[in-house]
Amino acid sequence: MRHHTKAAAAAALATATAVGGLVTAAPASAAGSVHLTKIYYNSPGSDNGSNASLNAEYVQIKNSTSRAVSLKGWKLTDASRHTYTFGTYSLGAGKTVTVHTGKGRDTAAHRYQNSRAYVWNNTKDTATLKKPSGARVDSCSYNNARRAFVNC
Repeated sequence: MRHHTKAAAAAALATATAVGGLVTAAPASAAGSVHLTKIYYNSPGSDNGSNASLNAEYVQIKNSTSRAVSLKGWKLTDASRHTYTFGTYSLGAGKTVTVHTGKGRDTAAHRYQNSRAYVWNNTKDTATLKKPSGARVDSCSYNNARRAFVNC
């Protein structure tokens, strides 16, 4: 019976993907990990390039482990290779950090790329999180201009 449940879930996911145009990576959180949880790729309102609009575009990363994880040197990239590199930073156990596109003052819960231009395409893109070694930790893709965000 378990195989039928998995097959039905896979078929439902394939159907939802084909209908909605949404593509995401398999969840990396099964055993506890650091993983992408959300990309808000189309900030509300018109894309006027203001810092408020840029900061409404963001990626959320969650640490679902039971200990803090140093993200020093980790990279968050998009398909066009725009890259945000974490400086000295530790993501607490069970905590989420939001990486905003625009400028701001870094805190434990909010980091800023300090970009003057949008990073995440409004139609499709892929976010990839890598360790300093270049090893891929997680990725999340979307292909849906009708929505403003994707849960990874």
